[in-house]
Amino acid sequence: MEENKRKRRQIFAPRMQKKLVVLFVIVLLAFAGLGARLVFIVTENKNEYQKQVLSQQAYNSVVIPFKRGDIYDANGTIMATSEKVYNLVVDAKVMTNNGKANKGKDNATREDLEKYIAPTMQALDEYFDLDMDKIREHVIKNASKSSWYVVQKRMSYEEVKPFKDAQAENPSIRGIWFEEEYKRLYPNGTMASDILGFTSRDSNGIYGLEEYYNEDLNGINGREYGYLEEDLTLERTLKPAIDGYNIHSTIDMNIQRIVEKHLLAFNEKQKNTVITANGAENVGCVIMDVDSGRVLAMAGYPCFDPNDTWNTDALLGTRMVEMVTNSAGYQELHKTNTYIDQNVIDQMDDAQLELNLQNLWKNFCITGTYEPGSTIKPFTVASALEMGAITKHSTFECKGSLEIGGYTIKCHNRDDGVLGLEAAVAKSCNVAMMKIAQIVGAEDFCEYQQNFNFGLKTNIDLAGEARTVNLIYNADDMGPTDLATNSFGQNFNVSMIQMISGFCSLINGGYYYEPHMVDKITNASGVVIENREPRVLKQTISESTSELIRQYCNAVVEYGTGKTARPVGYRIGGKTGTAETIDENTHKRHPDEYVVSFMGYAPADHPEIAIYVVVDRPNAAKQDDAKFATYLVRDILTEVLPYMNIYPTEEMPVQTEAPKETPQPTQTPVPAL
Repeated sequence: MEENKRKRRQIFAPRMQKKLVVLFVIVLLAFAGLGARLVFIVTENKNEYQKQVLSQQAYNSVVIPFKRGDIYDANGTIMATSEKVYNLVVDAKVMTNNGKANKGKDNATREDLEKYIAPTMQALDEYFDLDMDKIREHVIKNASKSSWYVVQKRMSYEEVKPFKDAQAENPSIRGIWFEEEYKRLYPNGTMASDILGFTSRDSNGIYGLEEYYNEDLNGINGREYGYLEEDLTLERTLKPAIDGYNIHSTIDMNIQRIVEKHLLAFNEKQKNTVITANGAENVGCVIMDVDSGRVLAMAGYPCFDPNDTWNTDALLGTRMVEMVTNSAGYQELHKTNTYIDQNVIDQMDDAQLELNLQNLWKNFCITGTYEPGSTIKPFTVASALEMGAITKHSTFECKGSLEIGGYTIKCHNRDDGVLGLEAAVAKSCNVAMMKIAQIVGAEDFCEYQQNFNFGLKTNIDLAGEARTVNLIYNADDMGPTDLATNSFGQNFNVSMIQMISGFCSLINGGYYYEPHMVDKITNASGVVIENREPRVLKQTISESTSELIRQYCNAVVEYGTGKTARPVGYRIGGKTGTAETIDENTHKRHPDEYVVSFMGYAPADHPEIAIYVVVDRPNAAKQDDAKFATYLVRDILTEVLPYMNIYPTEEMPVQTEAPKETPQPTQTPVPAL
């Protein structure tokens, strides 16, 4: 036994014991060195690490919103602007002394309730119309949490100022913030809504100038944030917001007001005449400077209020639309035979309502397509003259119809006999146009269509312009009947902006200007960032041909189909148009539905402005009457020409009776400028 004890005592031999002592010393020294290093790091970098810890405290940055740029008319009148608004925010933790009094407890203490919550709640109740029980419950339950609770949005400065003054005077009112943002305003209500479009809550433009110039109108948000100086004091840094650019449009709001007044009066006169609906499916008017492409006015009816885009009142009287799947398997918008009243609106689900509102928000003057009818005849004649297929002395015999491609195509006139070019245009002879097109031929005819930008976008600076490349013929696809009907404005589609842009080149010497809505862009300080000068894209016809077209169009108003478009005291020129519509269900020509129009200019000898009015399916027993358009042109020009200081070309007759009253609008009236 004694021997075994001795063996156990000799387990760690002297040599091993020395090694263990050395290892222990090494480990001890390593820990000592590590401790020294930590002391050195803490001593030398104390402030840096303390900053990192403190910087993780609640020094949250605050976004400073930019102001979206304003939109002005040609005279400096504001069409769209942005107003600063305030969101009321409650922070329960700050209200209860940043959570110190309640020491991390979930609910507020009696001390918190008496010192801060009671006076703050009293002030909120005094200056705002709020659910105070709900707010008080939220604050008490979230006293230890930094809770960002928005209780009311988009208040004006006048609404929040009394509370802010009370808050500045009483330090016990705390934990209430006002988050800033901007609200888009359209001071003129429905006026120019098709031109302007509107914006979403996040300042993105939808339709019109708002969408097309969205990047220019939007700015860059600023930011206010805090950081710690070397002495650990909190400093606040402000990075200011950069406001968006301002857009200066070509629109003259005085002319725009005149146009919209008469479109509304037309609707009041014609609505519910045959069916319980608006005065027409669509009515549009564009007025353009013939020597620059500047759009002076553009309006359609029905319109909407960009301040209240989801207001369903604007849908009343319109035709309901739905999305259907066509034969190719694609979704397309389809017009139903239902006209919207309040009962129809009440039965719509959200998707149907939004679809119909989206259809309302579109600008008919650039998105709507239709057959132009006889307004195309000056283009047909100009093309043939320009290529030398006919001369100004050419004559054509009309016997009331013409056999082409196995079809008998009629003229609206019975038997005009032999007509020169002037009379053919003035009397709107289909037979003469068909014979001219036969001489020109399909290839040259289609070339001149594209020369006037039919089938192509004009690239006007508005969002949503219709693409019509598939709505016109190519020479390879055009048969003799297609060529004949195209010559007088059937079997191909155009848009209003295409027609008036091309027409200006017909009467201004042949110069095709790119239509535009904006003259210049400025920054918030008024410095010009960009000037948008008129752009001549091409010359469509010669000056001599243009002079002949003016002569023929003057005759239209003097003794032809457009006599009723003439305002008293002025000589103007132009061309009427009547076109059948295509039934969307049968895809055949509808026997009773028409698009009527008048495209003209003033003064007759030296045109300064062009005007184009389209009335799509007027609410009348007999729709194929161009007077629906010519009367509108006459009434609009009667006011617009004197306003523009375009003097009468003839002696004004003495008025012998009081003028007829204009029907009073039922919508919110457009404010006078």
